[in-house]
Order: sequence, then structure tokens, then C-alpha cells
Amino acid sequence: MHFKTMRAFLPLFGFGLLLGACSESVDGGAAQVSAEANYDTTLTMQELMLHVLEPAADGLWSTAGWVEDSDGYRELYPTTDEGWEHVVASAAMVVESGNLLTLPGRALDNDAWMIYSEGLTQAGFRAMAAAATRNKEDLFQAGADIYSVCSACHQTYDPEINSRFTSD
Repeated sequence: MHFKTMRAFLPLFGFGLLLGACSESVDGGAAQVSAEANYDTTLTMQELMLHVLEPAADGLWSTAGWVEDSDGYRELYPTTDEGWEHVVASAAMVVESGNLLTLPGRALDNDAWMIYSEGLTQAGFRAMAAAATRNKEDLFQAGADIYSVCSACHQTYDPEINSRFTSD
């Protein structure tokens, strides 16, 4: 090979080696980061429930079903596209709350806690699907399922919770 041709080829060859080395380290680095994931679970369980899960669940429960009050009997279901989108967003927060409860540093055990957390996530997915299709019956049932999972979990892990909501 001629010297000038070789001089022109060497920078391209070096660049190719550099690209190859970078792509290997990026892939290896991503796998390493995934294996060493670090979760910030600074929020207490009470804060997570109060500021994330409870508002999301309330966002569902306040938009599904029926109520009778001084104005008479009425449905709570949304009547606008925006209202239904709010329900989808609330349901998505319920889904992710179930996931948050399974994080290392949050999960209280690998038994019932994980079953309840997965149940919460799955009920949230059902609520999302029902809201997306505007299926009132399915939304009501998904809301009932969320309530059942929450009640069962509280009964198992925080049986005194009901006393916090009664007045003396």
C-alpha cells in the first residue's frame, strides 16, 4: 500500500475502532446500570399513600358509580372527553403506585405484599381500559377491585387504619 493512501486510511480506521469501543462500553454500561439500579424511596409509606395513591384512587372513585344527595339521584361518570382522560390518568397513577410498592426499600415482604401490589397494578390497568372505552360497568368493577385490594392490604399490614378515620 502506498504511504499517502495509508495515511488517508489510518484516521478512518482509528475512527472505526473508536466507534466500536464506544458502542461496546455503552451497551455494557447500560447492562451494568440496570443490574445496579438504585431507587430513591425517601418518601415514607404514609407519604406515598397520602400524596400519590390516595389521590389517584379518589380520582377514580369520585367518577364511577351513583350517588343520591339533596339534588337527587345522579351518576358520577364523566360526561366530557377531558373528564374521561382524567380517569385514565388517575388509573395510570394507581398502576404505577402498585409498582412503587414493590421497589426494594418499600416492599414489606415477598409474600402477600407483592400479591396486593400486583393486584393494585392489575386493577389499575382494568380501570384504564374501562375509562379508555368509557365502559361504566367495568370502571365501577375496577374501582371496587382497587378498594378490595386496599382493604385487604390494610387489614393485613395496618389493621388500625380504620381508627384514624373515626371521630371521638
